[in-house]
Amino acid sequence: MNYSRINTIGGWLCFGIAAITYILTLDQSVSFWDCGEFISSAFRMEVVHQPGAPIVSMIQRIFSTLAFGDKTKVAYFVNIASALASAGTILFLFWTITALAKKTVVKKGEKITKQQIIGIMGAGLVGALAYAFSDSFWFSAVEAEVYAMSSLCSAVVFWGILKWESQADEPKADRWLLFVAYIMGLSIGVHILNLLTIPALIFVYYFKKNASPKWQGVVKVFFVSIVSLAVVQFGLIQYIVSLAASFDYFFVNTMNLGFGTGILFFAVLLIGGLVYGIRYSIRQNKRALNLILLFTVLLLFGYCSFALLVIRAQAKPNLNNYNVDNVFSLSRYLGRDQYGDRPLLYGENYNSEKTDIKETGKIFRKGDKKYEPAGTKSAYVFADKTLMPRMYSDKPEHVRFYKSYMGFDDQHKPTFVENLKYMFSFQAGQMYMRYFMWNFVGRKNNEDGQFGGTDGTWLSGIKPVDAIRLGNQKNLPPSITENKAYNRFFFLPLIIGLIGAVWHFKRNQKDAGVIGLLFVFTGIAIVVYLNSVPIEPRERDYAYVGSFYAFAIWIGLGVFGLKDWVFKKLTPARAAVFASVIAMFCAPIIMANQGWDDHDRSDSHEARDMSVNYLKSCAPNAILFTYGDNDTYPVWYAQEVENVRPDVRVVNLSLFTADWYIDGMRRKQNESAPLPITLKSEQYVEGTRDIMYYQDYKVAQHVELQQILDILLSDHDEDKVTMNDGTKYNVLPTKNLKLAVSPQQVLDTGTVPKEDAGKIASSMEWTFNQNYVTKGTLALFDILAHNNWERPIYFTGAMPDEQYLGLNKYLYSEGLNKRLLPLKPDTAITEDYERINIKPLYNNLMNVYAYGNIKNANHLDRQSADDVTRISNMFNSALNDLINQGKIAESKKMVNKFYGVIPAKFYSMRQVMSTYYFTESLYRLNDLNRANAMIKKTADYVNKELNYLADVSESKNQLTAEQDIRFYMGYLGQMVKLTSAFKQDGLSKSLEKQYNDLISRFTPYATG
Repeated sequence: MNYSRINTIGGWLCFGIAAITYILTLDQSVSFWDCGEFISSAFRMEVVHQPGAPIVSMIQRIFSTLAFGDKTKVAYFVNIASALASAGTILFLFWTITALAKKTVVKKGEKITKQQIIGIMGAGLVGALAYAFSDSFWFSAVEAEVYAMSSLCSAVVFWGILKWESQADEPKADRWLLFVAYIMGLSIGVHILNLLTIPALIFVYYFKKNASPKWQGVVKVFFVSIVSLAVVQFGLIQYIVSLAASFDYFFVNTMNLGFGTGILFFAVLLIGGLVYGIRYSIRQNKRALNLILLFTVLLLFGYCSFALLVIRAQAKPNLNNYNVDNVFSLSRYLGRDQYGDRPLLYGENYNSEKTDIKETGKIFRKGDKKYEPAGTKSAYVFADKTLMPRMYSDKPEHVRFYKSYMGFDDQHKPTFVENLKYMFSFQAGQMYMRYFMWNFVGRKNNEDGQFGGTDGTWLSGIKPVDAIRLGNQKNLPPSITENKAYNRFFFLPLIIGLIGAVWHFKRNQKDAGVIGLLFVFTGIAIVVYLNSVPIEPRERDYAYVGSFYAFAIWIGLGVFGLKDWVFKKLTPARAAVFASVIAMFCAPIIMANQGWDDHDRSDSHEARDMSVNYLKSCAPNAILFTYGDNDTYPVWYAQEVENVRPDVRVVNLSLFTADWYIDGMRRKQNESAPLPITLKSEQYVEGTRDIMYYQDYKVAQHVELQQILDILLSDHDEDKVTMNDGTKYNVLPTKNLKLAVSPQQVLDTGTVPKEDAGKIASSMEWTFNQNYVTKGTLALFDILAHNNWERPIYFTGAMPDEQYLGLNKYLYSEGLNKRLLPLKPDTAITEDYERINIKPLYNNLMNVYAYGNIKNANHLDRQSADDVTRISNMFNSALNDLINQGKIAESKKMVNKFYGVIPAKFYSMRQVMSTYYFTESLYRLNDLNRANAMIKKTADYVNKELNYLADVSESKNQLTAEQDIRFYMGYLGQMVKLTSAFKQDGLSKSLEKQYNDLISRFTPYATG
């Protein structure tokens, strides 16, 4: 069998192994984060969030048809698309590694030998499968995100350039360059991370055309590659559309022609210019110019996939992000305007003084006949700036983090050196190297490691080595050993990769330099370019998988390093076999063995069940306000795909500030009637009433909400304030608001049952909790004022407190949602979690909610583990209220339900708290056996956690994780008191001894 056939079979073998792995561990339905939006948009051909992914939507739409009408299977088959795309990535990675290996070990003109084939195939298998089982890549491979297809595009592009290189001296070799261009153009419609392969591609071309390059040439090509990347990312992706917008503005607003005429003229100019340039390059035999122009054309062909978004926006689908139905909105959509700008090379620090605001551009919107001004883009002018500003965000939570992490006082202004220190230690160290080590060294647990602590850090499994970083690791606690993400690779994949890198640089500096460039540009360069803020909503390791892809190439080439340096005394064939087998065990096999359980989502469907729970627990025709990704995107999926409760109108408050989103809320969607919004489009159109600030007019009494609306919507000058530049703006004159309530109306609509008629308030009075009103808040006020209690109103319980607008005392928990009820505030309630609507809460927990198999699932991701605590807290609130009312029979039923759905193991520190309150309810129900068993289990968990922290504190001679210690000790002390209060004296004394023993261990290191 010849090399080519073996190489082909080896690649497809890797594809098969990867595909089977991902399909077996695949999420069976929707996942958390963006997956629900992508599945919904693909199923109904809708428009996703900026900057869009039209290619992904089209491919996912094809896979969704494999459900053959079974809507509950749509998500599964869309997930299959990611699994197969990821397997395709492994296929092309195998062929990339074998191409690089063959080029290095087989000299030109030589016949390939058997031992060389063994080594090359071994390298391909080891490297490709190591990447297949790497933590970050595997995570994206089993859900409907863009990163699987993005990785496939990158793999195909890099393989394509190597294919060109192998045939560069043949007459038709340049077709591979054009293939690369087209795939890269298509990849823009997947994710722009693929563009980071451009510098590596240029260097492959340069090295092929220059057999003996000089360092001056290498430097020049490096800068050329940076410029090329910038031209594609900004010139082709953004500025072409911006230029088309300028043409259309001139043709429409100046020449009074119809919308789109300027775009058509610009398209003719662009196409004509490219055609002329290509013909000119052929006639003049200018090969380089011809390649550049053809490359540009094919990039643009692929980029044209974004036409899908414009076409679908015209249809006004339910999910129509940014409503890109004109060239100006498309330009801002592609430019990710809503995400704002981040300083890169020069800019402000978090506490730089703002001295002025400067205009940076104008915003236009599509009017009836012309483009109209919609405000201006602006930016602050700062008194002091610095090079490489890494600590720039002035959000309070970010400022607190910067100061805590760097040890700054309130007056300190970060210097250039301190910004670099922060970049290397946190952005590059904590937020890149931690991810890198997760993939190739090991991982401690699945806790969020963004705060710079030890949770979520990397862990090798070699306890003496880990102890150097983390302290005594001999007695690891359950939070580590029982966590499925406790993966120990013992540095082996990292070592094999480093061996491969060294071997590669020794044997072929050019190719090794190209891989190194790919590694840097898709890793550290992204760290510098993104300049990300701390405390992100989720881990961001998916952004760096290109870097891990490059390192996996070196893991594969590590086979040759082992063969040449470790097994050099054996015959070449045996050395190749031994090296391949050893490397296979040191990388792919150990990674698969350790990583399988924490990537196996096949028996968990928590995201899907939670999204259905949100909807099913709403009364008919309800309005459900959501805010975050995880209480919005899965809910969109449930409605748009599975058609669950299409009568409920889901309103995402983080999008409600946009005019296009309010437009959508004014239309019928599914079986939901338009929202009761009386605002006219000209009152909230882009650039109008974007934000209205609070100005205290010393109004003591509460003002009816309709009067406030009239003031905020008024066009009279006396209802506005004049700014320094002479412009006039509406303002909020008071935060004291009220909404009159008609008791009969409330009873007639079923908002409040007749038996609670005496609890109805004559008016709802509250204090607005923000210093400004957005147009989204304005629309929400409009809904409250004109709904007349005809449609039930809910807010999800997971959103930030400020999103409740100060209405907390009228929001009653019914489980995952809080319902707005016009009841007289209960002065006995001091905490919001005590305010519950027990009848629907009981019914939801007992009869309505599904629990995603959280009790028995092999693995729960971080969000699912957090939901275990949320659900436990709902049970606790309901139990406490039922017991207070003397409803013992219902309480006991709920206790049994709790045991039937909540996992017996602890997933987080927060679960200790919820378990404590559940145990208190057990004691109150005189269920002493189960209460004592729960206390003992909790105390045992706490004891192991605290003894581990004591071991670490003693080894470091300082108190470690002080906040965690105080938390656990506090609840251990509470358990002593609880058991004593319910006459469990023996257990109480045992717990007290445990408490005192731990106090004695921590006391020497306490700071006060």
